[in-house]
Amino acid sequence: MQGAAPVERPALPEGNKQIFAMSESLSERDREDLAWGTFVLLKNTNTVSVLISAQGALCVRGYWNSPESASKAQILEWLERQIQQIGLSDLKETLYFPQGADSAVWEMLPEGTRSLLVQPVPGDPNTTASETTKKIGEFILLASSMSYAYNDRDRAWIAAVANKFKGKSTCVYS
Repeated sequence: MQGAAPVERPALPEGNKQIFAMSESLSERDREDLAWGTFVLLKNTNTVSVLISAQGALCVRGYWNSPESASKAQILEWLERQIQQIGLSDLKETLYFPQGADSAVWEMLPEGTRSLLVQPVPGDPNTTASETTKKIGEFILLASSMSYAYNDRDRAWIAAVANKFKGKSTCVYS
């Protein structure tokens, strides 16, 4: 009996720092949800870097172009500033760059990034505009060292994962 062909895995980026960090003040349940989300996205897609921003919480996993010798808390603060500079505060539609992203704009991405996908987390239709105002938006950001890393099926699955974080009542940044 033959098994399935091995999935082509992206090359691991050299010269980048591997990170797993999340906002400190999360409940145990929210920590588990964010850890699960980042793990399955790394495991089941051609992703080398994943960041989930949902309801004021941030979870990052994978390889990032982050400051050397920074603590996890400092890295989270640095990533938040990077996100604010890029302007991902009110993302309504998926952004997909299958052949790379401008590294000057996306300084946080690992060197060698060839594909970038930013999937918004759907907002709760029962909230008002003032309740949804945040310093940064709610989204899942994925980076890959492969061009055209995310096909239609991958993007649909990533959107389903993003939907899991819809209306989560977590805490604020630590």
